[in-house]
Amino acid sequence: MQRNHSTTPLVRGVAAACAFVAIGARAHQDVQAPTVNVIGHYETGVGTSDAASEGGVTAKRIETRPLLRTGEIIELVPGMIVTQHSGDGKANQYFLRGYNLDHGTDFALWVDGMPVNMPTHGHGQGYADINFMIPELVSKIGFRKGPYFAEEGDFSSAGVARIKYFDRMEKSVASVTMGSHGYKRGVFANSNKVAQGDLLYAVEAATIDGPWDTPQDLRKMNGVLRYTQGDARSGFNIGLMGYNSRWNATDQIPQRAVDAGTLGRYSAIDPTDGGKTARYSLSFSGRTPIAGGGLQADAYVIRYEFDLWSNFSYFLSNPVNGDQFQQTDRRTVYGFNPNYAFSSHLFGNDSITTIGMTSRHDDIGKVGLYSSQARNLLSTTRQDRVSQTSLGLYVQNSTQWLPWFRSLVGARADHYRFDVNSSIAANSGTRTDNLLSPKLSLIFGPWERTEFFVNAGNGFHSNDARGTTIRVDPVTGLPADRVNPLVRTRGAELGMRTQFFENVESSIALWTLKQDSELLFVGDAGTTEASRPSKRMGVEWITYARPVDWMLIDA
Repeated sequence: MQRNHSTTPLVRGVAAACAFVAIGARAHQDVQAPTVNVIGHYETGVGTSDAASEGGVTAKRIETRPLLRTGEIIELVPGMIVTQHSGDGKANQYFLRGYNLDHGTDFALWVDGMPVNMPTHGHGQGYADINFMIPELVSKIGFRKGPYFAEEGDFSSAGVARIKYFDRMEKSVASVTMGSHGYKRGVFANSNKVAQGDLLYAVEAATIDGPWDTPQDLRKMNGVLRYTQGDARSGFNIGLMGYNSRWNATDQIPQRAVDAGTLGRYSAIDPTDGGKTARYSLSFSGRTPIAGGGLQADAYVIRYEFDLWSNFSYFLSNPVNGDQFQQTDRRTVYGFNPNYAFSSHLFGNDSITTIGMTSRHDDIGKVGLYSSQARNLLSTTRQDRVSQTSLGLYVQNSTQWLPWFRSLVGARADHYRFDVNSSIAANSGTRTDNLLSPKLSLIFGPWERTEFFVNAGNGFHSNDARGTTIRVDPVTGLPADRVNPLVRTRGAELGMRTQFFENVESSIALWTLKQDSELLFVGDAGTTEASRPSKRMGVEWITYARPVDWMLIDA
């Protein structure tokens, strides 16, 4: 149910507190608390970010967290919940800030400068499969929430996580793990000096059957080769990654069948459900000082393949052959993301301006939905070739106006073009869309190791290209409504971060996020699922404490 909310007492209270402290600070400008990082597992200390909900997770924290699945590493982002269904080779399902994000619709994931989310995907918009990642190689996870930062574009309205690999290994890793239900995993990673740089290499192999009557039979292979030269100011890295996985999926089954004893709890009605996927990439990241500033550029090429066989209604629609369907995706992704940052003085105040561009082209040779039986193709529901191009330009300025006050002001302009060539001629076509997204953050403090944040901004997520050109429902043949290519979101946040108590970091954020619509292209049906505008509000509280050297409390 949609409601009009007046300003809550909590919002008014936090706003009044921020204003009171900001006014009173004029008499205490000489009291400056230094940046203090007391918790070595997180980069969330006072003075490290531009929002209470922004921060970083270090390698030290990652290596202390046991993981059953690769995707669980994202749960180190505070408030993030990660689940799994239809087999361990499929992308996780993500939940954050009141959103069921499906497989990544409003949460952007990046690994080593490359996007993970796939627009116009065979299974779901923004599909973000990070099973190609090797956790032992992760040096940092930087996270942000809300549409407040100009460099963050598509899929990032609820949040974004940027995962960085090590440039070099401090020590080699060689491990073999074995467990119940056929679990086996081996990983080897090391780096060596080569010429003037470091060559990092890693391989991973894993298999698991699970408790199912039909073994999951997951077979996963992973490889990374990465060469790095230079330092944070000037240098480059080139990376090669390869990943291949296949599995069987035991999906949901009727409770009534389990109660009647006709099916066991771990049984399957269609034992041929499952999938296979592959991802291969070549990436480059370079940085160099130029003209008094710093230039950085990321470029990548990704080859991606995906097949998923599912059966949720068993024999309801087709009593003879069953209701299994196949979703397929074949694409090559190209991207180039440069930015230039330089220092200057704005009205006599220290200022840093960043100008950047994000560009991406998805050449989707085949994205399709088919009827199948035991993974054998029976008929085509729809099959499309899609060319999708996006270009984003942004500028962002950070200025230290007073010792206790700085601002972050930015704007982002995005242009999208969708070109769909469908097996159903009426659903072919071309659409374009443009969007301008302003951003603003105000940061007050620190006083007594405490700072305050006011953040606001517009963001967006793109819709599936097929939904922007559709005219005919591929199943019923009835007319279907087109959707807007880009969906605007609006967010705001009041926050506070403190290290007032020794060995304790605490952040609180009061946030709201509105979306013009939550329309989804349903890969299971080949058409758009109707929805409506939404509004969410919430309070997020995060605390890290180290009462003694051997204990970390993460709440």
